[in-house]
Amino acid sequence: MNLLVTGVTGFTGGHLARHLLGRGHHVRGLVRPASESRSQELAAAGLDVAIGELADSASLERACQGVEVVYHLAATYREGGQTGAGYRAVNVEGTRRLVRAALGQGVRRFVHCSTGGVHGHVRQPPATEDAPLAPGDAYQRSKLEGEQVAAEFGRRHPIEVVVARPIGIYGPGDLRFLKMFRGVARGRFPLLGDGRVYYHLTYIDDLVAGFRLCGEQPAAAGQTFILGGPEYTTLAELLARVADAVGGTPPRTHWPVWPVWLIGALCELVCIPLRVEPPIYRRRVDFYRKSRAFDIRRAREVLGYNPGVGLTEGLRRTAEWYRARGLL
Repeated sequence: MNLLVTGVTGFTGGHLARHLLGRGHHVRGLVRPASESRSQELAAAGLDVAIGELADSASLERACQGVEVVYHLAATYREGGQTGAGYRAVNVEGTRRLVRAALGQGVRRFVHCSTGGVHGHVRQPPATEDAPLAPGDAYQRSKLEGEQVAAEFGRRHPIEVVVARPIGIYGPGDLRFLKMFRGVARGRFPLLGDGRVYYHLTYIDDLVAGFRLCGEQPAAAGQTFILGGPEYTTLAELLARVADAVGGTPPRTHWPVWPVWLIGALCELVCIPLRVEPPIYRRRVDFYRKSRAFDIRRAREVLGYNPGVGLTEGLRRTAEWYRARGLL
């Protein structure tokens, strides 16, 4: 098929594009002008590069020409000093422009990447796709609104929309969890709270296979799917498994959560208006106090999604990648 992937210069989008190319598809990647220097590298990998951005409707229309399925992964993630309006401009209005361009160019299916974070703290784990929606910050609120915009297009117009909510993406090449791996390896990772909250990770290879299925399975049209790994654990158990993977020791001392959370709130209050990266975020503290555990039965039953990389094996592969590059 002729496919379009947005966000191809990112970790997940890049893996998805390579996965789809490996399945024999013709894959076009939307690359922002600011990232045009990556074009030669991406083209060498077999990608058809389209220069454009979510703020430019004309470029989106060109990118969607001749495309059957769009995989929309591009987004603005959490950045220091980012305002709610900044998140909405990309994650909501950019999605609106892209799905409108896809509709105008006759695209058959639009797979929208949201986030499991739209559920916020999971009070009755594991959460299904129908669990309460409780986004906890401006980023998550923008992602929820973005998926709602896409889904509404699918209800009102002749384009199939599928919403995917990935959970805790990790694997070789990802740097978001490097601080945790490095801290545990060096015996300096803090454990706030009792460590009993749940955490759920998804290995990158499993995730991109799930995205592909969202674009392929006829029965997926109009549905929302949680794409998670095969198991979830308590935070304390996760840190113990990371310690095994890196040859370190899991944290033994438990520190109180709320003083650090309040410090984070004060840092944001001062830093965000100045567009300065706060040294501590409340969302980072939420890692220790909010449960994230999900039920992936719908994806298994409707998509045939079958994540095959267990947590212990995925952590081992990730630790080896970090170690090989001198990052631990």
